[in-house]
Amino acid sequence: MLTPERHRIILNCLENQQVVKLQELVQATSSSESTIRRDLDQLEKEYKLRRVHGGATLASQHKEEPSLSEKSVVAREEKKAIAQFASTLIRDGDSIFLDAGTTTYEMIPYLRDRDIQVVTNGLSLLEALTSEGIPTYLTGGYVKHKTRALVGHSAVKGIQNFRYDKCFLGVNAVHSQHGYTTPDPEEAAVKQEAIGLSEVAFVLADESKMERVTFTAIAPLHAATLITNVTHAELLSELEKNTTVKVVTT
Repeated sequence: MLTPERHRIILNCLENQQVVKLQELVQATSSSESTIRRDLDQLEKEYKLRRVHGGATLASQHKEEPSLSEKSVVAREEKKAIAQFASTLIRDGDSIFLDAGTTTYEMIPYLRDRDIQVVTNGLSLLEALTSEGIPTYLTGGYVKHKTRALVGHSAVKGIQNFRYDKCFLGVNAVHSQHGYTTPDPEEAAVKQEAIGLSEVAFVLADESKMERVTFTAIAPLHAATLITNVTHAELLSELEKNTTVKVVTT
């Protein structure tokens, strides 16, 4: 059996079952374990699946949102590099929105001594912003304990009190066809409002977020410039069909 045909069978099995064991794929393709392992390695590199112990699962599954502490330890150096680059896009005099993300948090040290104003819905960002002496406005809203983000009607209303030159957003998932998504509809509403009120919008997302889909749509890809550390040529080509991509390498 040719490789493309095996890959098609593997992906079809995953679409039907969500999680598939290695032996099931061996039987479905009449191939050896070593061949299937190589196939799974290749498909994972292409962001089409995720390897798990004894098999594979779809790359784009709806998952419960991780906590702030869980997010903060993932791709830390990559997030810092993305944040540093994002900060170079800010000009003196800008009014910006920073949402409650771990990558947007990493922007703050690069904003000291800048003539800017910041609005945020992130309690986790507030202390760092004020410690750096950055003029900061905090939206109202309900506090999400997991992410320390302010969400809900009051948060959306708070965002509407301002207009932004630029907004910088984190997301849980980026997909070349399904755009930017997050597990929480209330948090999605805040991000949507920020995009709509900004002259230019940027999404900061490291490689671990790519080709995933979570519960709630935020916006299509073209609604924001994507800043990422992705270097996989095929995936970049797909993303660039729908938006501007800024690649940051560490």
